[in-house]
Amino acid sequence: MIKNGKGGGNTRTGLVFEGEVDLATFLAKQPHYAVETDKVFYDNELVARVFKKHAFYNIFLKELNINWEDYISKQLYPDDSIYVLSNNILHIIECKHQQVAGSVDEKLQTCDFKKKQYKKLMSPANIDVKYIYLLDDWFKDPKYKDVLDYIHSVDCDYYFEYIPLTKLGLPVPPELVTD
Repeated sequence: MIKNGKGGGNTRTGLVFEGEVDLATFLAKQPHYAVETDKVFYDNELVARVFKKHAFYNIFLKELNINWEDYISKQLYPDDSIYVLSNNILHIIECKHQQVAGSVDEKLQTCDFKKKQYKKLMSPANIDVKYIYLLDDWFKDPKYKDVLDYIHSVDCDYYFEYIPLTKLGLPVPPELVTD
């Protein structure tokens, strides 16, 4: 399954899955990075903004003067999100961890709808949206092949265990690059 999906490779240069991932905490631990509240700096230059759940609405949309009710009928709360200034892309990151069969299986099939809802929200600010699942190894099981294929078919993405910083458009600290 990995050959058709993403994952593997150098996990030192990406967001590593640790059950409940906190993007801001992860980035703050990387060389050259610093995080102050929701602002992400690389070598003292503002490169991104990070928001979890309610902060996406209470801080980010509020700053952009976007009233969510003008665009969607129900709020969606991202596990994590990062707005990368250099490429003007908001990455919605949903972390899915599973140990037994259950409802998470079906939640993977909602990415297209959710991505479209976030696109509606961000359209007044002219910000593009990417939707990414961060999955644990549970989803490498061949029974998920169809749903993983579907995720790609609707222009969403998934990674097992980590998301490369370059995929988000963030700089990779040179000391973390290995051959």
